[in-house]
Amino acid sequence: MTTIAVTGHMDLGEDTATLVRRALDELLQPYAVGGLVGVSCIAEGSDSLFAEAVLAIGGRLVVVIPSRDYPSGHVSPRHAPLFRRLLATADEVVVAPHDTANRAAYEAANALLLERADRLVAVWNGEPPSGKGGGTADVVQQARAKGIPVDVVWPKGARRGGHAE
Repeated sequence: MTTIAVTGHMDLGEDTATLVRRALDELLQPYAVGGLVGVSCIAEGSDSLFAEAVLAIGGRLVVVIPSRDYPSGHVSPRHAPLFRRLLATADEVVVAPHDTANRAAYEAANALLLERADRLVAVWNGEPPSGKGGGTADVVQQARAKGIPVDVVWPKGARRGGHAE
């Protein structure tokens, strides 16, 4: 059994989401035989695409929620149906010990992801950290510092915030 966590960009357009999902399906396929546990915050974009790919190959899903108020106050109406469906399919739900979703809560959720991970999948365009903390590049740096192998997924033609090039 292998446990793979995910970090990645939220702002993927439909074309990029399709490219990323195909790449995730290909990356995760070898784990279908030995068993896979996917760990995700199931946020919009990369996290949810990863969770769907894990479930599609028969893997188990562990959901990490950044704060107690996150499901009711921080999931967009557009993403809420998928969020609820993925939450309902989770084998385990872990809620970080924060009442309110804020930078500290997101960083705590990222730490929980990395605590469980044998590997990390980063749906990441490779850009350096923004300096705000808690972003995809920060999580990649933390994983590498802990010796956790990182698989970067950013297919040719992918881009943030819009359609694939």
